[in-house]
Amino acid sequence: MSSVAKHFERFLALAGFDRGPWIAVAFGLGIVAWFLLSEPWQWSAGIGAGVICAIFGATLGRPDGHLQLLPRAMIVVGLVFSLGMATIWARSWMVGAEPIERPAVITLQGHVLERQDQPAESRVRLVLAIRDAEAGVARKIRVNVPAEDIGEGMSEGAVLRLRTRLMPPAAPMLPGGYDFARTAWFAGLAATGSVIGPIEVVEPAPKRTALANIQRRLSGHVRSQLDGPEGAIAAAFASGDRGAIGQADEDAMRDAGLTHLLSISGLHVSAVIAAAYVLAIRLLALWPALVLRIRLPVAAAGIAALAGIGYTLLTGSQVPTVRSCIAALLVLGAVALGRDALSLRMVAVAAVCVMILWPESIVGPSFQMSFAAVIAIVALHNSAPVKRFLAPREEARVIWFARRSVMLLVTGLVIEIALMPIVLFHFHRAGVYGALANVIAIPLVTFVSMPLIALALVLDIVGAGAPAWWLVGHSLDLLLWLAHVTASQPGAVKLMPQMSDGTFTLFVAGGLWIGLWSGRARLLGLIPAGFATILLLLTPVPDVLISSDGRHVGITTQDGRLLSLRDSRSDYALENLMELAGVEAEPIPLEDWPTAGCTSEFCVLSLERGGKTWSLLMARNRVRVEERALAAACERADIVIADRWLPSSCRPQWLKADARFLERSGGLSLDLENGTITSVALSQGKHGWWRGAD
Repeated sequence: MSSVAKHFERFLALAGFDRGPWIAVAFGLGIVAWFLLSEPWQWSAGIGAGVICAIFGATLGRPDGHLQLLPRAMIVVGLVFSLGMATIWARSWMVGAEPIERPAVITLQGHVLERQDQPAESRVRLVLAIRDAEAGVARKIRVNVPAEDIGEGMSEGAVLRLRTRLMPPAAPMLPGGYDFARTAWFAGLAATGSVIGPIEVVEPAPKRTALANIQRRLSGHVRSQLDGPEGAIAAAFASGDRGAIGQADEDAMRDAGLTHLLSISGLHVSAVIAAAYVLAIRLLALWPALVLRIRLPVAAAGIAALAGIGYTLLTGSQVPTVRSCIAALLVLGAVALGRDALSLRMVAVAAVCVMILWPESIVGPSFQMSFAAVIAIVALHNSAPVKRFLAPREEARVIWFARRSVMLLVTGLVIEIALMPIVLFHFHRAGVYGALANVIAIPLVTFVSMPLIALALVLDIVGAGAPAWWLVGHSLDLLLWLAHVTASQPGAVKLMPQMSDGTFTLFVAGGLWIGLWSGRARLLGLIPAGFATILLLLTPVPDVLISSDGRHVGITTQDGRLLSLRDSRSDYALENLMELAGVEAEPIPLEDWPTAGCTSEFCVLSLERGGKTWSLLMARNRVRVEERALAAACERADIVIADRWLPSSCRPQWLKADARFLERSGGLSLDLENGTITSVALSQGKHGWWRGAD
């Protein structure tokens, strides 16, 4: 044991170990462990294990009382891990909202807490606080209202009476799908739904100027000055309001790897703060009396900080924006103090601040993508080869520009590699040409579009902003053209079936090791990352996908196509089936498949998998059939799927996925070759947002 400790101490000393970032990692691991563990006793055991690790580390100290690196690491990591787990447990207990028991149509009176305009969907979302008289508790719900039904006074602070159709927040439709129930739990939402009929304004919104109203007015002003999709994107840059961006443009930006430009985050906050800093220091330098009495970098940093905070508040204070603002404020502080502004410790402090305020964000794609990109940038630009490449030297301006352009391309490529596992894990699809598109898009947005938007808004004060808006429109038209062209290229989008948690963990571990260590020691991170790549390539495509309600069934063929039980009108259901099956082509209705036999009540299909013929019996509707005939059909089938409860006499050879079974399991993914079943319930445990039966 002593020999192992000595070798570990020597490794830490030679590898340039920086404790700060790893403290943030330990805190995050505690939060993630809470999500992965299933039951309260396991959460308590996890907290206890961290404390025991710290106590054990304290016993390894030297006799003179001075702790070495390994004991100190065990103490700090153990305590911080326990603190992370306790933080997310407390957060869930404090903000979690019990969902309603079942769908309901009710008339209610509620206080408007938040209003989200979505012109692209011709609707407005209202978040209401209501009083549930039956349960004797206050609840928060979210309802969709047609845009034409929104009248005067229906904004924050209003009291409305309306008839609604409410649903409990939906669990993932399939294993690996989006978990809205978890998101709603931490947002405090007990139900979502839509409005039926007219809305009565009991009390109109108070006549006061709130940030939400300023944001809406700013967004509306921008769209009034610039029509079409260009105006929608300009409004997103100016106010953070993405509600007017059309689905086709959203999809093109996503498939081109440019979605991050639409979400107000590091790029936008950094551009605003950098512009404010440069403008402030230039203007203050024109005042000689001030220059002689104060340090201009400190004053300019203060002004830039106020600009960044104001922009963050104006654009809605979303988690990526707050994270970026915190990081930018730390950079300003480092600049004002004359310290190195680009450091992993700065990233670690920003991450810890976000995790303390919103610990649940760590399991979401926004947090993971934001910090993965920042860590990749900082690690790359702090590496010795890059520092040598970018070191100042006597050279022509053209060579200087070419060197920076190459570095921008390399940075984009590194970011794409860092983000690829995260994007595939959460969205099951990734843009392949994102690095190339970002080489043009990032400078275009940072140095052309956003400054022009700011100039146009300033000129609008005196009614002279039209020329600037014309230039803004052309710059954003170029951005959209780039997105659509990139997304339409052959092979521009890569779809993959659901990555396993183990594979994703190996990617994250390898990426963190590469990013947080220095020198040759960081190359060890290539081992788990390479192993994860092999596992990803070997990830089996599910043979059968069954939605949580039993209505939607997707079956993959051996030639890479997808058969669907129902020719559904639900885009959401079809997208889930296609993404989780890793299939790009539109599904084929099962009744049109040559080897399938379908009646008005059932479809029967045989599949050859793993040297065995599997027989599937799938209900197409809820029409009852004669029990004896159903029992005989079930006996001949290996798998029976239905969106209703089937009688106990229905006994298939392997699996009966009827409504009773699916209520407990949630959606299913079947790998027939290996004979394995993956369910939504396996990843849920006994967390408050999961309503599956025990």
